[in-house]
Amino acid sequence: MRNDKSNKRFTGIIDITGRGIGYIKHEEYEKDIEIERGHLAMALNGDTVSVELLAKAKKGERQQGRVTEILERAKTQFVGVIEKKDTDFFLSADDRRMYVDISITDAKEKNAAEGAKALVSLTEWKKDEEYPKGTLVRVLGMKGEHETEMQSIVLEHQFDTKFPDEVENEAKKINENRAISDEEISKRRDFRGIATFTIDPDDAKDFDDALSVKILDDGNTEVGIHIADVTHYVRPGSTIDKEAQKRGTSVYLVDRTIPMLPEVLSNDICSLRPDEDRLTFSAVFTLNENGEVKDKWFGKSIIHSDKRFTYEEAQGVLDSGSGVFSDELIKIRDIARKIRSRRMQEGAIAFEQDEVKFKLDKDGVPIDVVVKERMETNMLIEDYMLLANKGVAEHIFEMCKKQGLGTPTFIYRIHDVPNNEKIAELDIFIRAIGYELKTGKGDVSSKDINKLLASIKGKPEEKMIQMATIRSMAKAIYSTKNIGHFSLSFKHYTHFTSPIRRYPDMMAHRIFFGHLSKQLVRGDELKAYGSLAIQSSRREIEAVKAERESIKYKQVEYMSKHIGEQFDGLVTGITDFGIFVEEKKTKAEGLVRLSTLDDYYEVDRGGYGITGKKTRNTYTIGESVKIELIEADLDERKLSWNIV
Repeated sequence: MRNDKSNKRFTGIIDITGRGIGYIKHEEYEKDIEIERGHLAMALNGDTVSVELLAKAKKGERQQGRVTEILERAKTQFVGVIEKKDTDFFLSADDRRMYVDISITDAKEKNAAEGAKALVSLTEWKKDEEYPKGTLVRVLGMKGEHETEMQSIVLEHQFDTKFPDEVENEAKKINENRAISDEEISKRRDFRGIATFTIDPDDAKDFDDALSVKILDDGNTEVGIHIADVTHYVRPGSTIDKEAQKRGTSVYLVDRTIPMLPEVLSNDICSLRPDEDRLTFSAVFTLNENGEVKDKWFGKSIIHSDKRFTYEEAQGVLDSGSGVFSDELIKIRDIARKIRSRRMQEGAIAFEQDEVKFKLDKDGVPIDVVVKERMETNMLIEDYMLLANKGVAEHIFEMCKKQGLGTPTFIYRIHDVPNNEKIAELDIFIRAIGYELKTGKGDVSSKDINKLLASIKGKPEEKMIQMATIRSMAKAIYSTKNIGHFSLSFKHYTHFTSPIRRYPDMMAHRIFFGHLSKQLVRGDELKAYGSLAIQSSRREIEAVKAERESIKYKQVEYMSKHIGEQFDGLVTGITDFGIFVEEKKTKAEGLVRLSTLDDYYEVDRGGYGITGKKTRNTYTIGESVKIELIEADLDERKLSWNIV
């Protein structure tokens, strides 16, 4: 936010509700400035705007303001349903914060059909016009069809299932020149003679990490974490690179992956497929039986994966103690257990959250929902990826310290300490149910939280306290400024291990190789990396929203066949208008409206529970309840429950 000298005008990003009421932060006001619909001046949610404060608010009232100028539109394309009013066509946006319909100026000439879903580009909105104008970019299909709804979710969050022609053409040229030359091999460390394999989900198509295992004569084990060398093929400033920046990440919906890179790269050239030579960037550790690092090496490499394991296949080898690479798998499993144990002792917090998987019929309709099983092979891969990410960040810090370069230039994955106020509210909540979170002046360490979570393991209130603790946490983001990673309890941490699907990992590869090659990052490059870190964090948020919306859509679609049935539920959220409850099998979340309960309920401090004024009945986050499904609204992607 930027103020002028009079402090009457300032700039910021506006949040707008579906009712068309705007809110914007101001550093001198505890509550956000409120902007009535008549004072929005055609601003839309997320726009950067200039705002003027109106007459000073009376005591207890919220300060009002008005938008004087739209400096930058956050969004110019919207997905929604085509509706007809008299002879004109409009788009009713899926985005619930889009408080006005868009008049589609070219609907008739493009034969738009009422009830179809479409992507529309907003072209203009003149003063005193009731509706903004827009043009059709793409008709997606009829509302309610599986493919239409999945496309809608992707496009709504400004991703796309298609790549521009120029990006595909550049990828095609890379494919035509994909042969690995002897000269290139000579520049790299060769791991092709060492046992190497990948472990991934059964439906994975892109393999961006592989492990090599070499049991040494002295009893130690050399473990190579080999990551696809995407930046060897995708050069800075190229068309593919610009598109990857724009996307920021791959997106994972219930039935598909929307890749960050064209498929010839993500699923072929850069994918560490079995029985093929691949260029990689490696973090190699010599580990003793206690998982302690005795030696390490980082650099460009070439590998040849001998085996593509699914998590289930690798787990089968570990359980039986026999099979392909059984010695290597058992060895790295035993070491991983020691690494994991030490990480937990040092304060890493392990929040285990269930993920669901859908079984779809040929039309994309969900016929079953199952919770994904988390096996030791999942944890094993996670342990070695964490080791590599931490090792790379630490190595850069150590290199720059030795060279007297001060704070190293890099892309970090950071996680801030929890907000003191949220921790204080959490402490009040857990004290009320007989537990304690020792804090000093509101501060808390990850070890303190770990002790709390360990003390509730297996107890009825475990889920309740775990969910309340997650709510108190900050969100992890990307940054060029390192503050450490609170929940992992790492001082130095980055994302290095998934450059096929995350742009920050590509940046980390480029900067790290620059450091290894003693090429310093220029000031203008650092500024650009800082901006890209912020942009990547935003794109990650949108990708997560898209993934959750696709899951939510399929959960509501599945549950729509079970109206009137009773289920076991778990309270997941409390608001002043209702209780959010998650059905235990499908993890489908819906709302119990307070108006349907038997008393007048008030929200407790911190929002962890509600209490009935007369009955003193309580409902708290994490509590088990019996629920009945009374409504499934597929358009709104909402479920409504009654508590039985």
